Amino acid sequence: MLDYNTQNRQLALPEYGRNIQQMVDFCLTIEDREIRTNCAFAIIDVMKNIMPDYEKQDDGIKMLWDHLNIMADFKLDIDFPFEVIKPEEMNPTPQRIPYGNSAIRYRHYGKNIEQMIDRVANMEDSSEKDMLVSMIAHHMKKLMLIHNKEGVADAKILRDLAEYSHGKINLNPETYLLHEFHEAQAPEAPKKSKKKKK
Repeated sequence: MLDYNTQNRQLALPEYGRNIQQMVDFCLTIEDREIRTNCAFAIIDVMKNIMPDYEKQDDGIKMLWDHLNIMADFKLDIDFPFEVIKPEEMNPTPQRIPYGNSAIRYRHYGKNIEQMIDRVANMEDSSEKDMLVSMIAHHMKKLMLIHNKEGVADAKILRDLAEYSHGKINLNPETYLLHEFHEAQAPEAPKKSKKKKK
């Protein structure tokens, strides 16, 4: 009676198929090191036929030897032509990403706004600075409206801007008006025209 693949052990690299895995398993049982090495080279030749694109890649042949070592569960004791992959290199632990410890004053604005205000506040007075201040203030209003759909007073935005800039950007809410933003309505779906019966 034939065994189903589901009854066999799971393949380390299914793309090579069960026949290649059986060749590798057989290679592991060969006691003579020289014969075992020759067997491994013969298996690599078969693997090249299965994966011909690997030969065209710069490190393609090395990858085949890495795959052979993986299929052998890193137990193949032969003279490898390359430095092959080791078990600890299979799932390397990613480096920890350092997170900034500085607190965000108002989370709805985010850290980027703080950094932009700090940069612009220290610029010399110019038309470019005025334009950047305007863009930041309007963007702050948009961010605030995401969290408060009912609306927000311009005076609140300008106070926050002054606070962020330590008083270096101080705009008068009576004279400095921000645009009104309204949520765009979703376009209506086009009505299907009824075909006239002939």
